[in-house]
Amino acid sequence: MTGLKPLDRMERGETGIVCEMHSEDRLRRRLQDMGLIQGTCVECVGISPLGDPAAYLVRGAVIALRKEDSNCVLVRSYEC
Repeated sequence: MTGLKPLDRMERGETGIVCEMHSEDRLRRRLQDMGLIQGTCVECVGISPLGDPAAYLVRGAVIALRKEDSNCVLVRSYEC
């Protein structure tokens, strides 16, 4: 699918829709429990000064993810 990029490449204020997830079962389950499932709107609300971790608004909750965890979530830019 074209137009997809990893969640960790989103800029502050950018929004997108979760389209795919490429991770091991334990991490996939943890991310899904936090609300990152296919079709969910996500917004990057902050990035730490060193770039890791970053904060995302997902289903009304702000979650912080390390780059190594967020790079397996693929999003498509979308105005939510």
